[in-house]
Amino acid sequence: MTAASQRGGSFYDSPKIFQRYRDHRHSGAMSPNHVMEEPALLDVLGTVTGLRVLDLGCGDAAIGQTLLDAGCRSYLGLDGSAAMVEAANATLRGTCGRAERADMEDFSAPPSSFDLIISRLALHYVEDLEAVLTACQACLSPGGRIILSVVHPVLSSYDAGTGKPRTNWIVDDYFLKGPRLRNWLGDSVIWFHRTVEDYVAALMNAGFALSALRECAPQEERFDGDLAELARRRRVPLFLLLSGTRI
Repeated sequence: MTAASQRGGSFYDSPKIFQRYRDHRHSGAMSPNHVMEEPALLDVLGTVTGLRVLDLGCGDAAIGQTLLDAGCRSYLGLDGSAAMVEAANATLRGTCGRAERADMEDFSAPPSSFDLIISRLALHYVEDLEAVLTACQACLSPGGRIILSVVHPVLSSYDAGTGKPRTNWIVDDYFLKGPRLRNWLGDSVIWFHRTVEDYVAALMNAGFALSALRECAPQEERFDGDLAELARRRRVPLFLLLSGTRI
């Protein structure tokens, strides 16, 4: 099976891909996750005291310890990658949180199982987004929330395929949604491109009221004084973050 034909989670079971992911995700001021997506998430998140949290596509569960320290009642991470689940449980060792292997496409849980669902940079690997969001809505308590981030549609629309840092960006076939073969972490994988409008419509069609939309502008205080990197990150949006409340 080629990387491009795998479900998103199993892509990260390659030892080389997994290590490149860890190096990229936890590189401090050089990580767009750290300087752009994470601060937007934490701002939208608000208080989590007493909440039962599901992290869908949890990766190495880096956010899990943060949520538990902030007083959430429970934390469950689900990921399609066995390597990520192993790393997540190492992150959560000594806490009441845990991670399990499960594909997002197959997710379901009883009604009112969770109060908050987060999904960080995972749902662009899913073809039937609305089905996954509907399953999320069905298992949330009344008034429960979902917060999701994805690769910004500006990026998922086109890939120059050079594998090198970009100096310019091209947006092409923006309104043609569907699978796009991407060069990512040194290999090829499928991302499913959608417009911003598509993401908002999927959330609302699944039974959520839109409560936040962020494009995750870079936060200067996270760049450790690297103004050149800050200027680079201000050129184009990398992430889209949405929050919805269960109706």
